[in-house]
Amino acid sequence: MNFLLDKEEIEKEKILKPDFTTKSGREFLAIYLHSKFKQILNYDKHSENPVFKSISPDFIPKFTKRIINNPEKHFLIGISGESASGKTTICNTIKLATEKFNMPIEILSADNYFKDISDLIKEYGSFDKLLESGYDVDSPDNFQMDLLYQDLEMLSKGIDVKIPEYLVNGTGIVVPNAIEKKAKKIIVVEGMATMYGKVADIFDLKIYVDIAPEIQEKWFLYRAQTSRNQNEENARKQLEYVRKASKKYILPKKDNSDIIINGASSLDYFTQIINYIYKITNNFSSPE
Repeated sequence: MNFLLDKEEIEKEKILKPDFTTKSGREFLAIYLHSKFKQILNYDKHSENPVFKSISPDFIPKFTKRIINNPEKHFLIGISGESASGKTTICNTIKLATEKFNMPIEILSADNYFKDISDLIKEYGSFDKLLESGYDVDSPDNFQMDLLYQDLEMLSKGIDVKIPEYLVNGTGIVVPNAIEKKAKKIIVVEGMATMYGKVADIFDLKIYVDIAPEIQEKWFLYRAQTSRNQNEENARKQLEYVRKASKKYILPKKDNSDIIINGASSLDYFTQIINYIYKITNNFSSPE
């Protein structure tokens, strides 16, 4: 990707910015972005550890049609995948890489839309005991799906929202209207709930983060013991549960994604791709 970045530096002459308020201007933008995206994919295909594993054949036509016909709508990106696949790490990388360019991106976690289960946890004594009882915590029924859809619809129209916060401390408590999210031009949402019901259809781009089982196990156990205060025995029990839930709710929807990416790809390389996307989307000069 450094080669492409260097190439952009060599070709310093900017393109005269078309009038994006006109359909012809947006058609030019769609063709330009299409050619650059193909360039990225071709480069990635020959890299040592590619980011992109597969692209839906109808993604590019759908993407260009969206740019041309619906420019006012804010762009929604859903990022899903199994637990400990790297979704949050990728979102954090996007956040860090885009902040230095002041890119208009807001990121939120769909896990905040879990329903409050604090009373159930008190009844059973702990979150682990609730899981052992057979409670299916990852079921779509245990998310505030209507609220998630409503908030995403508002953001897509340019309206700021306040989303709930699910406390990741084993209490199952959800604090309503706790986190303010700005309706920036690009909204990135990560979490399994992005794949459920009508919420999945609201996204302009659906990304699935794929991971090898052995890497997932390593990352899951490390996270459980370092940031969630779980011992290895409990962590392994929970890993067994999330894998069963994945087979039931997540893996069947994998093929509905527009893009499948490698969760174990180099974060530095991923950052280079973001840098390149920034360069090509800002390679326009204003008419004098």
